[in-house]
Amino acid sequence: MKVQAMKIEIRDGQPVVDATDLSGLLGLTPAEVQAKMRAGEITSRFETGEGKDAGRIRLSFFHGGKTVRLTCSTDGTVLKTMRTDVGPRTR
Repeated sequence: MKVQAMKIEIRDGQPVVDATDLSGLLGLTPAEVQAKMRAGEITSRFETGEGKDAGRIRLSFFHGGKTVRLTCSTDGTVLKTMRTDVGPRTR
């Protein structure tokens, strides 16, 4: 099965991810992604590569025991997608 290439938009040095793209990776609807991000139920991390990873960025999204990691070139082209299900987080 061929997956359509995903691209992250970079605005003012910050990544912008389409809720439709992220929803499929998290098993949610786009509306749920937007609402959960606003409520702080989906958190994220943005990292810029250094050394051998220079020229790449990494975006990680966390929700309900799922982690989605996107490794991208600096123009926003997604090079690698990784999804991990670790079960619900407990405090």
